[in-house]
Amino acid sequence: QVQLVESGGGLVQPGGSLRLSCAASGSIFSIYTMGWYRQAQAPGNQRDLVATITSGGSTNYADSVKGRFTISRDNAKNTVYLQLNSLKPEDTAVYYCHADVVTAFRRNNYWGQGTQVTVSS
Repeated sequence: QVQLVESGGGLVQPGGSLRLSCAASGSIFSIYTMGWYRQAQAPGNQRDLVATITSGGSTNYADSVKGRFTISRDNAKNTVYLQLNSLKPEDTAVYYCHADVVTAFRRNNYWGQGTQVTVSS
C-alpha cells in the first residue's frame, strides 16, 4: 500500500508564505507525475489543479498561481514540495497532494488527506 502524508498548512496573512510538503511511502517502484490540487470549502467547488511536476522536473501551473507558487520534488525521498508566496485570500483551500505511482503490481493514482491553507488578516 502507498500513503501520501502532507504537512505545512496553516493560517497566514495576505502577502505571506507557506511551504507544503508531501512524502510518499510504501512499496513504491517509481513515481511519475506528482502534484498539488486544491478545493475551496464552498458547496459545489471542485478540486482544481494547482501545479504538477514530472519525474524529470517538467512543471505545469494553474494560471492563477504562476509567478507566486513553485513546485519541486526530491525523487530520492519520494517527496514533493509547494512553495506558496504572495498569498491571497482566494488561495484559501484544502490542498491535496497527488502522485502517479508504480508498485510491484500496478500503476495507480494516490491522494493525500489534505492540508488546510487559510489566508486571512
